[in-house]
Amino acid sequence: MSLEATLREQILLRLVQVIDPETGVDVLRMQLVEDLEVDEATGTVSYRFRPSSPLCPLALSLATDIKHAIAGIPGVHQQHITVTNYVRAEDLTQIINQDEA
Repeated sequence: MSLEATLREQILLRLVQVIDPETGVDVLRMQLVEDLEVDEATGTVSYRFRPSSPLCPLALSLATDIKHAIAGIPGVHQQHITVTNYVRAEDLTQIINQDEA
């Protein structure tokens, strides 16, 4: 067994460091990141971001924090993020996917 963490494990460890400022709880425990898929060969990460409420005022900020946290992991080359359960989910999905990270 390798002592080096897989890319997926590194992502999960990074996500527990992203804290929702309204609750003080990490986004992984709050289940704000769902359906995490990691292609270790290409460094492509796909997931759904589900804000804590359909009108969450911090949705863009949290989505950006999550994206930047994952982008900072060596080996991550691309992210595909889908926003769900949010009144402007399509708009936020477009915005957050504009800049590749």
